[in-house]
Amino acid sequence: MFESLSHLALQQYWWIIISVLGGALVFLMFVQGGQTLIYQIGKDKDERTLLINSLGRKWEFTFTTLVVFGGAFFASFPLFYSTSFGGAYWAWMILLFAFIIQAVSYQFRSQPGNVFGPRTYETFLFINGLIGTFLLGVVVASFFTGSQFSLTDMNEMRWHSAFRGLELLLNVQNLSLGIAVFFLARTLGLLYFLNSIEDETIDKRIRKHLWYNTVPFLVFFLTFIIWLMLNEGYAVMPETGEIFMQDNKYFLNLIQMPVVLVLFLTAIALVLYGIFISLFKKSNSGIWFTGAGSFLTVFSLFLLAGFNNTAFYPSNVDLQSSLTIIKASSSHFTLTVMSYVSLMVPFVAAYIWYTWRAIDKKKIDKDEMTSGEAHFY
Repeated sequence: MFESLSHLALQQYWWIIISVLGGALVFLMFVQGGQTLIYQIGKDKDERTLLINSLGRKWEFTFTTLVVFGGAFFASFPLFYSTSFGGAYWAWMILLFAFIIQAVSYQFRSQPGNVFGPRTYETFLFINGLIGTFLLGVVVASFFTGSQFSLTDMNEMRWHSAFRGLELLLNVQNLSLGIAVFFLARTLGLLYFLNSIEDETIDKRIRKHLWYNTVPFLVFFLTFIIWLMLNEGYAVMPETGEIFMQDNKYFLNLIQMPVVLVLFLTAIALVLYGIFISLFKKSNSGIWFTGAGSFLTVFSLFLLAGFNNTAFYPSNVDLQSSLTIIKASSSHFTLTVMSYVSLMVPFVAAYIWYTWRAIDKKKIDKDEMTSGEAHFY
């Protein structure tokens, strides 16, 4: 089946899979967002324990998706992986370290003989929530703003900044998306708490903090999108593969790919609707609408970055070193073999959905924390 597809078709197929995984990862970042709110929503030890145990039921989904996302990127577009991780390694190492301390925190926070105390691990969870969301947004923004690298004819990479990825923090557009993802994760975390926790007092605090996080999210996200639509973009001459700067490139991508335009507009509507019904209709199901909208937004942005003759990992030092899905991908054979493995994705997704439903069959409350019936984080 996949053997009959052209190399380009396989490259496009795998970019779609990468986009799906990226969208799923950002949606699941509600765990990280919730971790940054533990002390704002939970005012005593019991409330904080309730919040952490609500998130503890889902943190492995986010961690696993991050690993799968990285693995899929490595296998399908290895030149991106070697260029980005080999060059911007400080940004990636800090991001990965933030996820390591998250795993340690959920494992040891409530263990007997914890000499550091719960507060230490709760601080680690906050660090993971802050750095994990913010840096991920900054790195994704570099798909549109560019990075400081060049490649030789043999694809040997040279990074032109001694800061090794941290220079991305000096770009205002990168910062705007990083901050937007941070506040989006917090908004999703609040909506998840509404859907999973049974507690009137916590419920009231959540709805109040929704305002505090939705507004900055919308401001910084719209700032990034307006800049994206109005600025130049990294275009590819299809006949020669030459990279050049094109005015309003990503706006043109939206117009020239109407399916992506519909997806993007639908995504924005879903995000706003989920927040609206949570604030004004007192609904607890906003996470599903805003979560689906977040997924579709990231999915659409990845398609804008990689399709329609666009360089998805541009170099702002040497234009011709910029990476496209054609230039950065694995061989036809490798992509073919991996495509058969990808047929398992729907079964994995179904298992995650079944597990999620089983875990959330009953809302978590303070009584469950004292009953000893559930796993305790």
